[in-house]
Amino acid sequence: MKVNFAWLAAASMAVALAGCNAAPEPSKTDPGTKPTAQTSGKKYKIGVSIPSADHGWTAGVVYWANEAKKELASDADITVVTAKDGEDQVKQLETLATQGLDAIVFLAYDTKSLTPEIKKLKEQGIFLVSVDRGVDTPVDMFLAGDNKQFGKISAEYIVKKLGGKGKILVYRGIPCQVDTDRVDAANAVFKASGVEVLQELVGKWDRQEAYKVTQTALLKYPQIDAIWAGDDDMALGVEKAFKEANRTQPWMLGGAGMQDVVKRVKANDPVFPADTTYPPKMINDAVHACVEALKAGKKAGQAQENKTIPCELITPENADKFTYPDSPF
Repeated sequence: MKVNFAWLAAASMAVALAGCNAAPEPSKTDPGTKPTAQTSGKKYKIGVSIPSADHGWTAGVVYWANEAKKELASDADITVVTAKDGEDQVKQLETLATQGLDAIVFLAYDTKSLTPEIKKLKEQGIFLVSVDRGVDTPVDMFLAGDNKQFGKISAEYIVKKLGGKGKILVYRGIPCQVDTDRVDAANAVFKASGVEVLQELVGKWDRQEAYKVTQTALLKYPQIDAIWAGDDDMALGVEKAFKEANRTQPWMLGGAGMQDVVKRVKANDPVFPADTTYPPKMINDAVHACVEALKAGKKAGQAQENKTIPCELITPENADKFTYPDSPF
């Protein structure tokens, strides 16, 4: 949903978050630069609405949101609320709207159910920052990872490592624009090579779901040379299925920069030769960007500002750059 915009990771809830719709194509932004602004001395009131920590990536989102709360304590009173589902998030936003907030930063649990509430908040003049996936109405700032780049660079790595030929499985997340952008970009690379995609499996960015669909796939395909998982949780589920089936474990590329996977990349684990960034820390970056925008005098209702977080390939050589010892993801 994160200021240094070049860490990782995805996912991806990824995080199993549903209903993420397309948003205007964000423009590139310098990942290592924070805007500067003349502070007015005002202490802003900001609400942060995010999904609950129901799996790895979202646990990281919760952690980084609370880090932003501590980091910005001198500039803003920040309230962080977590939602168990889309309906719960709508109710929480309704409550936040009564608290005289200057801004709300949100990562949508369910885009479809959240859009009407965001329209209401917009009418109230609250500065709105959407993270990771867009809603079907303009906001004041939209910050997200570059999912097309995610798919492209991870697929290019697989093609190169396979020498341009081989049989692979591709794992999809929850149906949404984030997943579409990643998988379409990856498939474009595979199609232009000699790598054969045996099947696209739906793992829903969830370890258990990926484990289940892999069990079935192993009965169908005697040769699997590599895995494009698109998410670290799914990759670990795939690994478990191979182990239990006593099948030779192919190497794989997940995504999002889960700390356990980053450690394995750094240690030259043959199962995880690399990873792709898509950091839950983006929520932290969004809160910082929100405060800087308010300091700069930006008002609600102006043209939407779009920021893109570039994705990077994590390798043994640069893994230290993407290591966060205190993060749960």
